[in-house]
Amino acid sequence: MAAAETSGTVAAPGRWSLHGKMALVTGGTRGIGRAVVEELAALGAAVHTCSRNEAELGERLKEWEARGFRVTISVCDLSARDQRERLIGDVADRFGGKLDILVNNVGTNIRKPTTEYSADEYSFLMATNLESAYHLCQLGHPLLKASGSGSIVFISSVAGIVALFSGTIYAMTKGAMNQLTKNLACEWAKDNIRTNCVAPGYILTSLSEGVSVFLC
Repeated sequence: MAAAETSGTVAAPGRWSLHGKMALVTGGTRGIGRAVVEELAALGAAVHTCSRNEAELGERLKEWEARGFRVTISVCDLSARDQRERLIGDVADRFGGKLDILVNNVGTNIRKPTTEYSADEYSFLMATNLESAYHLCQLGHPLLKASGSGSIVFISSVAGIVALFSGTIYAMTKGAMNQLTKNLACEWAKDNIRTNCVAPGYILTSLSEGVSVFLC
């Protein structure tokens, strides 16, 4: 394996530091994922992120390099099992077989009435939002355990807690993610892996543009 990469970025005075920590953030080119990448990098972590959009990845990388952030990238469609396996292989090589932080951020939505979803749409949303997070935890477990103090963060949604008119499949994936968080927190505590979940409401990102919020 390649020698572990660490960030040369120094956190601002008065802020706690993640210098020497290594993180994987999925879906890091826009919205919440981009904000997480930039915050972790600003705190001194070496960050690897991925997206299906190669051009967008390239644009973000130029911006991050200009800011002095240590960020590396992979083009990856996380709805595909083989690409998830390749991603974790890349991360293991870059970070010397260890991973301190895994942020399962990637997710998408198709908003329509329940009766109108196709089987392909169901499979795509489940694979992207839930299966990818579950599988990356499985694949990443040895790396997180090797770090001695691993941390998993799931980016869920308030739609997994209360009923919103955001699409039933999306809500299902987020509700399942909330329960996955609880189970892994208990199961992997013995491996010194912390598991937490953030369930935000609507945030102005490309995924939520033009969306009106309705509670049931």
